[in-house]
Amino acid sequence: MTVLERQTGGEKQKTVNANKGSKRAKRDKRLRVPVLPEEEMMIKAKASEAGLTIAEYLRNLGLGYTVPSVIDNRQVDALLKINADLGRLGGLIKLWLTNDRRTKYIGKSQLHMTLDAIRETQSVMLNEIIKLRK
Repeated sequence: MTVLERQTGGEKQKTVNANKGSKRAKRDKRLRVPVLPEEEMMIKAKASEAGLTIAEYLRNLGLGYTVPSVIDNRQVDALLKINADLGRLGGLIKLWLTNDRRTKYIGKSQLHMTLDAIRETQSVMLNEIIKLRK
């Protein structure tokens, strides 16, 4: 990295320019932050939840950046399965409403059972989303 100085209205102003050939600036300065053992565990857990190293996590917070969220893949898979179930149930109702010949033996009671299944599936999906927000 190079530091360029230029005059602006009687003041010297420093501008840092990264060398175009270098891949990444080396971070060689360390900051020491005293914490309690409980705070250390919480910081490590939150960094892990965000998928970051402790240094990246603290640097992002210290610089005012938002810390990215990493969502558990199992929860995402569960939501995708629930969404697929809702799609299938919706397709069944669509067939019934269009008087498709394949649904001529489906009565109103079956339709109500399907609607109840949709409501139940929506409830499960909502619970999964609430888990993700925690």
